[in-house]
Amino acid sequence: MEKKQTRRESRETAFLTAFAATFEPETPLVPAETESAAPDAFATQLLAAMNDHAAELDEIITAHLKGWTLARVPRVSLVALRLGLAEMLYGEEQKTGVAINEAVELVKKYGADNDYQFVNGLLGAVARERGEQPAAEAAQPQC
Repeated sequence: MEKKQTRRESRETAFLTAFAATFEPETPLVPAETESAAPDAFATQLLAAMNDHAAELDEIITAHLKGWTLARVPRVSLVALRLGLAEMLYGEEQKTGVAINEAVELVKKYGADNDYQFVNGLLGAVARERGEQPAAEAAQPQC
């Protein structure tokens, strides 16, 4: 009997699948089995949302880049941003704080030292524009 993946494991599987696909952009983004696990329903849903709304997600990211182009964003960060936004905007659960935190954790694990701060800032800005409070800010008392 297969062990059910946690949401975090599902996100990581989706991230690794999407990251691998960036090396072969002509290939459609389809779930693939990785060494750790095959994509489950949640990972597949995230990948589908990311794939179906790719142009819109890139427009949102581009609109928040200050003096940067999409091509300059590190690949790990870009995939985490796309996946995080897909979950925030099109995920079934609509848990913005969780989506941001998970994207940040993926970048901490797979990205360069301080890339997670960029991902956190951009996703937080999108959340605030949508009238939502990112998790870290929600926990702080208002003055």
